[in-house]
Amino acid sequence: MIASLLNGFWRGMVLPACMGMLLCANESWAEINIAAERGRLVVAQEPAEAFTPTAAKEKLTAGAQAPTPQTISVAGRIGARGMEPFLDNKASFVMLEIPADDHAAKPGHNSDDCPFCKKRSAGAPMVAVQFLGSDGKVLPLDARKLFGVQKGQDVVVTGKAVFDPKLALPVIQITAETIHVRPPAGK
Repeated sequence: MIASLLNGFWRGMVLPACMGMLLCANESWAEINIAAERGRLVVAQEPAEAFTPTAAKEKLTAGAQAPTPQTISVAGRIGARGMEPFLDNKASFVMLEIPADDHAAKPGHNSDDCPFCKKRSAGAPMVAVQFLGSDGKVLPLDARKLFGVQKGQDVVVTGKAVFDPKLALPVIQITAETIHVRPPAGK
């Protein structure tokens, strides 16, 4: 059920903004300077006040009568509760709460298959992240290639975020302005 709702979220919230780009994605690749986009979006220094998805949800809903975008930094792990967190040829992905104990840091650990991680993250919101180009549309560059990231990697994104408690799933939507890719643990 969660998978179908999240798929609906991607189609309903992100894809309509990109519909015109589907036909010209190959042209857009040629027109976009990937190194310049990476240089504009990737930051080497991690933001000082990065919130967990749960803390970000609390901040975004505190005192708000209606969902209002706020600039915020959110630290999360790329993943989507058993689904693919990336959209092909789009600078977007889904993040989850980073497990707070050493158990999840073990090599080969997959939080999608772990009953302890599933239980712990059940109430935490997911974070849908998208990066826009100068035209205001989602960049037609695959986030895996643009940022060198993969599922299970920890990142910190900063941008305009909104949380709408009326959505069927608890999802924070971020139009990101920067990304910091955390180095793997132990390095």
